[in-house]
Amino acid sequence: MKTVKVYGPGCKRCDATEAMIRDAAARLGVDVAVEKVTDAKSIAMAGVISTPGIAVDGRLVHAGGLPDAAKLDGWLAA
Repeated sequence: MKTVKVYGPGCKRCDATEAMIRDAAARLGVDVAVEKVTDAKSIAMAGVISTPGIAVDGRLVHAGGLPDAAKLDGWLAA
């Protein structure tokens, strides 16, 4: 199971990012546990300067704007 964290204040882009992750995981047949991190201090400590940010299994892979679908598939499939 992959652990995915979505860093952001809870905006529409953050919600859309979470939905994209869940959809990609279902399409790829990958089990994911998605956690939303909305605390500003935790977001900053993770190194996210622009939200939404995405960490997969503890590694920050994206920050700022919606992720590219092909890259998202790659992060989840790895």
